[in-house]
Amino acid sequence: MPVMACCVDSPVAPPGHADAGDTSIPSPVAFLSSNAAAVTAAVAHSESSHWSPAHSSALYRIDKWGAPYFFVNSSGNVVVRPYGTGSLAHQEIDLLKIVKKVSDPKSAGGLGLRLPLIVRLPDVLKNRVESLHSAFESAIQAQCYESHYQGVYPVKCNQDRLVVEDIVKFGDPFRFGLEAGSKPELLLAMSCLCKGNPEALLVCNGFKDAEYVSLALIAKKLALNTVIVLEQEEEVNLVIDLSNKLSVRPVIGVRAKLRTKHSGHFGSTSGEKGKFGLTTTQILRVVKKLQDSGMLDCLQLFHFHIGSQIPSTALLQDGVVEATQIYSELVRLGACMKVIDIGGGLGIDYDGSKSGNSDLSVSYGLEEYASAVVNAIRIICDRKSIKHPIICSESGRAIVSHHSILIFEAISATVNTPAMNQIDLPLIIEGLSEDARCDYWNLSDAAMRHENETCLLYADQLKQRCVEQFIEGSLRIEQLADVDGLFDLVSKVIGAAEPTRIYNVNLSIFTSIPDFWSIGQVFPIVPIHRLDEKPEVRGVLSDLTCDSDGKIDKFIGGETNLLLHELEGNDGGANGRYYLGMFLGGAYQEALGGVHNLFGGPNVVSVLQIDGPQSFAVTRVVTGPSCADVLRMMQHEPELMFETLKHRAEEFHVEDRDNDGTNYATLISSLARSFHNMPYLKALSPCSYEEVHNAAAEFGASEDEQWSYCYA
Repeated sequence: MPVMACCVDSPVAPPGHADAGDTSIPSPVAFLSSNAAAVTAAVAHSESSHWSPAHSSALYRIDKWGAPYFFVNSSGNVVVRPYGTGSLAHQEIDLLKIVKKVSDPKSAGGLGLRLPLIVRLPDVLKNRVESLHSAFESAIQAQCYESHYQGVYPVKCNQDRLVVEDIVKFGDPFRFGLEAGSKPELLLAMSCLCKGNPEALLVCNGFKDAEYVSLALIAKKLALNTVIVLEQEEEVNLVIDLSNKLSVRPVIGVRAKLRTKHSGHFGSTSGEKGKFGLTTTQILRVVKKLQDSGMLDCLQLFHFHIGSQIPSTALLQDGVVEATQIYSELVRLGACMKVIDIGGGLGIDYDGSKSGNSDLSVSYGLEEYASAVVNAIRIICDRKSIKHPIICSESGRAIVSHHSILIFEAISATVNTPAMNQIDLPLIIEGLSEDARCDYWNLSDAAMRHENETCLLYADQLKQRCVEQFIEGSLRIEQLADVDGLFDLVSKVIGAAEPTRIYNVNLSIFTSIPDFWSIGQVFPIVPIHRLDEKPEVRGVLSDLTCDSDGKIDKFIGGETNLLLHELEGNDGGANGRYYLGMFLGGAYQEALGGVHNLFGGPNVVSVLQIDGPQSFAVTRVVTGPSCADVLRMMQHEPELMFETLKHRAEEFHVEDRDNDGTNYATLISSLARSFHNMPYLKALSPCSYEEVHNAAAEFGASEDEQWSYCYA
């Protein structure tokens, strides 16, 4: 570090500097930035003027994790290609247009819904089911495999009725079935498969009691292609006893604990110490019990699960080879084996890196995955001279992740670093201690010599001394604020630290992105518009909850902030609003989300591609929970709460016209409206109090927007 030219012990200004009484205080930042500012501005202008949507696509890796469904169009908006690589140009769906259609008032042709918003794309869901089946069929034909692929969707990934019904409908030509892991999941799977292909599998996984097993046997009686998979050894006794009582010949599967496992977060469910499945010793005891009961022919399916997000096909093949060896041994022992269920594990490339060394990515695509599975099973079966089994997979994440997009709005951001003319230098000097004043002069002296590291040293010392003075009570808050601003400005000018701003978003992370909070799962988050402009602000996202964990400060690519655009009054296409999208979140997030701070789920719309000017139609709307709905979840009674507040207003003699001009009827109507509305913030254009009052009065004037309750 350069040697300082002035003595740090001297409280007197060095030669050439003004003293404390001089109003022409030299600015250290002026010396630092005098030469660099013009160059920096010219470079920034040049880069911004040459910025294109292609630059944004590369910056946010949209062309990597988004392919083949998400791209940036020439207007700088994210668009959906609903049929993947088979999409035509006129079939692209602009996400900003969906937001406009959904959020515009009904009087303007919109739906009048608030954000946040989940956009479901059934066309993408259909393409995922078709692509998965096609990948396996291609591998089967290429390798002369002598059976077929028949997948199931594990409903735990997203139990939404419309999602499950669509998968059953789209999978009907492929005998695509469902997997359940609990009694309510089994009930919904049974109901949905009544409209599916009769050959579709209904795989019953999870812990089981007598009621669960009885329900599965009833499904068998209802001519559903039901398989009861034994996850615990004692379940075999329930299946034997209840099937005899109900006179049902069950189809039984067994899940094994393989030695093969992967070391990532999602690999904890596999291996010998995994939560589910039977050891080889337990499998042999199950075979013996079935044989003794005359039911060994009922054992027809072998199931295993290496873990979600299998990173590479090498690990996948190791697991499939081990599993197929056990399968072949069950055939040798006399079981009537027909199906090998490879479980889940087909991964999603969340960050676009195509890496096999991360929980956020995988090093293969659908085709490589299917080819590796088919090849491993075929080789072992041919070696053992046994019939090729039906291949089943439980690929939930890979099916539903892409079809759902969470869209939310940034409603404000922290103020940027202040300009030099906003900092009152004489005010700073006025209250400084001798040591702090000396730090200031040393900072100015170093700035004149363009010694950046020394500048930062004295700026930091000055800030710390001022904090100490403030705590002691000898410095005013205005002075401390100016010192903070000066420090930030010095840091910015010398490039010591690029300031990160906080963007406040109209969202609950605990409700809509629970995996980020709970396990650190990172999803791609990008602006859905303005991608023809260069983003120059580094930001983190802070949600509406009163919780320090309610923030997103980890992003794909290992980044701790996200490049964003300045919030503006008018961006030319979204009325000054700034919309962000979280992608690849269609699995697990809705089922796992809670109601922290009583923020419920977002509004949900289903969007289909159609031929027309907008190229889409909103076909279904499911409104999110109101304040009353989330209160009911916590055992409150909104109707009684409303009556209590109404009586309170009467008790305290609220006049017909209050001091603020709000009459009693409008007050009560506004209360009722608050119960009916969603918990999220409502985006309002800047307006006067009178406009807000008039809007409230309109709420009260409409009879259908008031609550009235009847009591027995």
